[in-house]
Amino acid sequence: MSARRFVLLDRDGTILVPHEYLSDPGLVELLPGAGSALRRLREAGWGLIVVTNQSAVGRGFLSIARLERIHVRMTELLEREGALLDGIYYCPHTPDAGCNCRKPAAGLALRAAAEHEFVPREFVVVGDNVCDIRFGESIGATTCLVRTGYGAVVAEEGKVFPDHIAEDILAASDFILSLPESLAIRPQGVLA
Repeated sequence: MSARRFVLLDRDGTILVPHEYLSDPGLVELLPGAGSALRRLREAGWGLIVVTNQSAVGRGFLSIARLERIHVRMTELLEREGALLDGIYYCPHTPDAGCNCRKPAAGLALRAAAEHEFVPREFVVVGDNVCDIRFGESIGATTCLVRTGYGAVVAEEGKVFPDHIAEDILAASDFILSLPESLAIRPQGVLA
């Protein structure tokens, strides 16, 4: 297995300004600090993988080709800030499809782990929604909820208990960079 550790990142509300069913590549916009945060993590040796639910495809609001153009645009914006991604994994299914790839199911994480040769419990999941935190928990990863996107509401509801809550992706990168070399012993109940 790889000695490199990975961060699995939600897309909308974590890295990108959220839109309901984003379907126009021209509307792709990074959240403040997203490029800097991912660049810092990359420079510290972390791998970066985006894992996103995209039910707009399954609902017929968005084609796979259009989704890929959105991801190309996101990648271009990140690369301009020196933030390179190792991969983008998405679930195109609706919530009722019963697939194993829609977060919080572990399918996409297991696929990414196999393709990039890392151990799931040794990575960090960052997201703004309940499904992101449950996704991380399902594979034993360290979890970080950001208060951007839906995150502030999720934090207030108290339906999930991430290992860390951060104001945004930049603050989440501070937390990740403070983690011990071995994530086998996970920090518990650490709040920003």
